[in-house]
Parts: sequence; C-alpha cells; structure tokens
Amino acid sequence: MRIAIWHNLPSGGGKRALYDQVRGLLARGHEIEAWCPPTADRGYLPLSDLIREQVVPLRLKVHAEAPTSPFEKLHPREWSARLRLEAMYAHSRNCALEIQNKNFDVLFAASCVILHTPPIARFTKLPSIIYLQEPNRLLYEALPELPWVATTWSRRDLFRAQFWRKALARRLRLPGRRVLAREEAISAKAFDRILVNSYFSREGLLRAFGIDSKVCYLGVDTTKFMNQHKRREEFVVCLAALLPNKNIEFLILSLAEIPAVRRPKLVLICNMVVQTYLWKIETIARQRGVDFALRYRIPDAGVIDLLNRARMMVYAPRLEPFGYAPLEANACGLPVVAVAEGGVRETIQDGINGLLVEPNPQSMARAMETLLADEELHKRLSQGGEFLVGTKWSIEASIDRLETALKTELNGGSRRESARAAAESFVNV
Repeated sequence: MRIAIWHNLPSGGGKRALYDQVRGLLARGHEIEAWCPPTADRGYLPLSDLIREQVVPLRLKVHAEAPTSPFEKLHPREWSARLRLEAMYAHSRNCALEIQNKNFDVLFAASCVILHTPPIARFTKLPSIIYLQEPNRLLYEALPELPWVATTWSRRDLFRAQFWRKALARRLRLPGRRVLAREEAISAKAFDRILVNSYFSREGLLRAFGIDSKVCYLGVDTTKFMNQHKRREEFVVCLAALLPNKNIEFLILSLAEIPAVRRPKLVLICNMVVQTYLWKIETIARQRGVDFALRYRIPDAGVIDLLNRARMMVYAPRLEPFGYAPLEANACGLPVVAVAEGGVRETIQDGINGLLVEPNPQSMARAMETLLADEELHKRLSQGGEFLVGTKWSIEASIDRLETALKTELNGGSRRESARAAAESFVNV
C-alpha cells in the first residue's frame, strides 16, 4: 500500500504510537510519506528519521501580533475557534491536494493538538482512517466543569467584580466552543473508519459524536522497553505530562499516607510541564514531607533505566483513554499501582501485572505499602507484566491489527458522501 500520513501531535504517547506504527508498516514493505503543520512536535521521535515528512504552513497569528478588529480584540486569534478552524481548513486543503496528486492508496491520520479531530478527510476522496485516541476532553468532560452548564452563583457573587469577569469570559468562550464541537463531529464523520485505543475510548467517542469506532489496541516495542534485571531501588516512578488531569497531587497525597520511615521517593518523568501546576505540586510535596524529583524530557535510554531501577510505577490520571506508560513499565518488569478508571482497567489486570485501587489516597497508599513489603507479590506481578506485554500487547500484534484495518478500508471502504458535501459547502463557521 501507498499510505499518506497526516498528524499534528505533541510529544508523548500519541507520537510514540504513531512512530511505532509507521516503523512497523515500513518493515512490512508499505510506502509511506507524512504531512504535518509546523505546530507538530517533530523533535520527539521524528518521523523524518523514517520517511519523508513534509511541513505545510499553518497560518495562525502568533502571540506577538496585536489584534486589529473589535472581534479580534474580544477573541485573540490564537484562542478563537473560528479563526483556528479557518487556518486548519486551509492547511488541510493544501495537504489533501498534495496527497491526491501523488496517487496514494489510503490516508491515515492521527490527532491534532489544535482541533483534536482534524478536518483532513473532508478534503480528500481517498479511503481514510484516523487513529483518534479520545474526543476533545475540554468539550465533553468536567475539567473542572462542563463548558455548557450555567454558572453557579449566589447573591453575594452579584457584588463581586471577579465573579462578573469570570462569567463574562466564560460566556464569550461558549459560542466558539459550540462551533468547535460541531465542526469536530463533522470532521470525525468524514473519515471512513475511526480506530481507537480502548473500549473506554470507543464509548467516549460514541457519547461525544454518536458514531461507532473500532478498538485497535496499541503495542509496546519490547526490543527497547525490556527488563534489564537491575537492582530495584526504593523509589516509585510515574511517567506522565505535568498537567492537572494527570492528577500528580493525588500521588503526593497517597505517598504522604505512608509512614516517613518507609516512604519512597517519587520520580516523575514528563515531556510537558505547566509551570503553575509544577509549583503547586512542589508546594504540596514540601508540606507533606514527600521527596519529589522531576525528570524532564530525558531520552528513552534514561526512561528505560529508571523503569528498570524503580520499585513500582504509580499512576492516577483522570479518565486516561488507554494507559500506554503502564505497559512500558510492565515490559521493563515493573509492577504498576493504578487507580481503576478509564482505559487503565483494560491495560492493568488486578493481581496479574499490577494492582488496581479505589480513587482515594488511603487505598493507593495501602497498595504501595503492600508491594513494598511483599517480595513474592512483587516478583509475581513483575513476571505477569512481562508475560502480558509479550503476548497481548506486542507491537507485532498491534501492527497486524492496523494493517488489517488499512487493507479493509482500501479494498472495501466507502466514502460518506454526506460528510464530504458538508465539508465542501462550508463557508462560515
């Protein structure tokens, strides 16, 4: 097959998944080229090391430019859903034209850091598949509240200027978010097939867009992530971006429940940091007496070394769609203690490759203490994790699933004409 790739991914699990997918498809003899906007992270696991990757301009106003019109002053362009959509549509048209002119067989798209569900399929007649790891969570989850719900207020709030500022800002953002939700749903329906990483994600897309999708589990590269049989040290590790939805404060509070004489250090490996959230985490750790260390953007060799020396991985993100990092830990012989929610319930089997706990610090702390003290349990979970990754979560099996989906769409997939018509008739958003 001649496969055209489109992506606009940041660093992290999604980019690692795409890198491994491209590498696996190349090994099976498929011809592949990639397209992306300049907003994609091309430094982390660069596709250009494997294939030709073409960067097509995306004309978004940068922060340094001052808004000119009254509309732009109310909605700076970098945050305006309408202007972001227009820029992304222009970019997608240009990419689709280049892809069409090169006679590719199928379009395989990944998520978009700007719109999440990219519109690229709306502008091409090729059979198209997207690996969509989750819907745009900002629009469909309470983070900390749903954007559509009316503001809660009291009589006292009516006399507070801060309340009115927040209420006005929320109201001004709402029309753009409604437009974004509508357009992302149209873009999702324009793809011939949507692949997702878990049944939890499949249900999330069904709730958000009202459309079906197919679970196509990812795999772990066990030639890289492997058990090096190093001596386990008394620290726990978490592999996650330093963002509020990764729930790092929960891990700090959980460790604080363990008596100080037995309390392990927390080492956080992350590729992305929100500075205000880091300050919050550091403050909580200092107040609770938890030893906390940050390892930012370290190379894979450093990540694998830490996974091979840590005592366990602790993991508590809110509604994580899949849980890639726990499987990488398992491949290194590292048991995982995780909150039982989201896609983690599919990757971690309680008592087999880790321990699943209730979403409270006391439950997490008890599980950590058990695993710190019970060498036999630690050994059993370590071996179980390696076995599961080698069988159910192998990268070869994941490429088998992806290749089958691409071939099925190429040989028998049909375009959704109504979705294409909606894209072609789009003028104003």
